[in-house]
Amino acid sequence: MTTLGGRRVYTRGDLMESYGLGRSTLEKLYRERDVNGHPEAVGSVGSQLAWDSEEWDRWYAGRQASPKVEAGLVTRDELSARFGLSRHALKKLWSERESNGHPDVARQVGKALYWDEKQWAAWYAGRQEGSADDGDPDALVTLAEAARLLGLAQSSVTVYAKRPPAGWPEPVRQEALGGGRVRRFYRRGDVLAYGETRLTRRT
Repeated sequence: MTTLGGRRVYTRGDLMESYGLGRSTLEKLYRERDVNGHPEAVGSVGSQLAWDSEEWDRWYAGRQASPKVEAGLVTRDELSARFGLSRHALKKLWSERESNGHPDVARQVGKALYWDEKQWAAWYAGRQEGSADDGDPDALVTLAEAARLLGLAQSSVTVYAKRPPAGWPEPVRQEALGGGRVRRFYRRGDVLAYGETRLTRRT
């Protein structure tokens, strides 16, 4: 039995032995604790994180007893994977739901929120279509600005210059920077058109 400050705790090694869970599964559960309600660590034993055993047991029992979520409902992480939006961007869209019309949650299980994927996709498609009227389509934008227009993390778009996805527009102008770097400019309208076709392929 592992203890910390006089109370019983679990390390990942203990959980692997007691519950038969793999290390990668345990790491994923903890990494997604904002969504799934996984307990916070109470300290560490040596170099290993440790969790209160009673708290962890209650959480896991509740998770196992939770009813299955109906088909068609998706979490924020699943929206992130399917639509290529960062968690930060999705949280921002949700926080601004009173002004942007973001769909309400279809179900909540503990701290986990679920949205109807078809409803969310239709809302997002309308949002992308509406954004095409906001600004000059012939205006030139950088990769960073393109990421903002598409609601993507900037880091996910920086690779487009060398490894463009299907449908990504060619730059209309390039500007040499120091150290061999290049700044590329794209037509705003081309970027938004890519966003629309990208969404169509995903839905």
